[in-house]
Amino acid sequence: MHAITVRPAVAGSLQVRDAPDPVRGETELLVDGLAAGVCGTDREIVAGEYGWAPPREGRLILGHESLGRVREAPPNSGFGAGDLVVGVVRRPDPEPCGACARGEFDMCRNGRYTERGIKERHGYASQSWTVESDYAVRLDPALETVGVLLEPTTVVAKAWEQVERVGGRSWFEPQRVLVTGAGPIGLLAALLGVQRGLEVHVLDRVTSGPKPGLVADLGAMYHSEDIDHVTSSVRPDVVIEATGAGPVVFGAMAGTATYGIVCLTGVSPRGRRLSVDAGTVNRELVLENDAVVGSVNANLRHYHQAADGLAKAERSWLERMITRRLPLDRAAEAFTAQDDDIKVVIDLS
Repeated sequence: MHAITVRPAVAGSLQVRDAPDPVRGETELLVDGLAAGVCGTDREIVAGEYGWAPPREGRLILGHESLGRVREAPPNSGFGAGDLVVGVVRRPDPEPCGACARGEFDMCRNGRYTERGIKERHGYASQSWTVESDYAVRLDPALETVGVLLEPTTVVAKAWEQVERVGGRSWFEPQRVLVTGAGPIGLLAALLGVQRGLEVHVLDRVTSGPKPGLVADLGAMYHSEDIDHVTSSVRPDVVIEATGAGPVVFGAMAGTATYGIVCLTGVSPRGRRLSVDAGTVNRELVLENDAVVGSVNANLRHYHQAADGLAKAERSWLERMITRRLPLDRAAEAFTAQDDDIKVVIDLS
């Protein structure tokens, strides 16, 4: 079979190359790969900035945003040949911390977790792969063209869960949400906000291309002004931050309504300095009972929440999020961002 591989920490090492056909274990599914999505983490790995190969191996098969069709399944696994499935990314550490032992491996305390296509486990960007039946999620067959969006949707399903849990400290009936960033995470966060019946606003710096139309077709409002202007007019109860841009992060923290909750999902680059009035930020957080929480990755519960969210969404809207599809022999092109990209997908079939 062919697989998309890199030598971690070595820029320019991306290759589509032959790899051994996977052998299904007793509790595993054997899956024919259909598609793999590409995100910023994948581009960092390809650039040599991130990623770890499995122990005693020199190369890593990429791909944590997966979609495949079951070829073989163990008896009584709950799966059968032909099922559309996605593989979970993270696995608990070998000697589970308290969180991992309770299935909350997205909240691992000691950092010894592994991740498919990222950290010490081969990913799903190959023509066939195996996955433990306990770490596979079945999708509605109608999602075949867009099911590769499941993994990024799990990230925002978790973010929304975190917001609602933090809000549950006291009476909490949010009305307005601001999503900062209209990439895949931001758009999917907006989708789940609309599904919750909230008034949704999305902030992004671009004014052309597909993003404004996708936001409008959700019934949400698109903004391209600076963060302070938007927060002063919207006064959001909730902010889902998906840019990682320092001025946007601190503008969001300072601009919520009382008892505001900011959930940070974007990862900021190191080394960029920003002057911040820390006293004012602290004062507003304290005096308004505001909260800021970081959120990354997802556990099995969030995969099922995300699958429900995608099944409820308009299929044509989800399809418009996928702005480029490339065949496997042109996979290298997927890791160079282009104007108007939202989600880039590699066809493995």
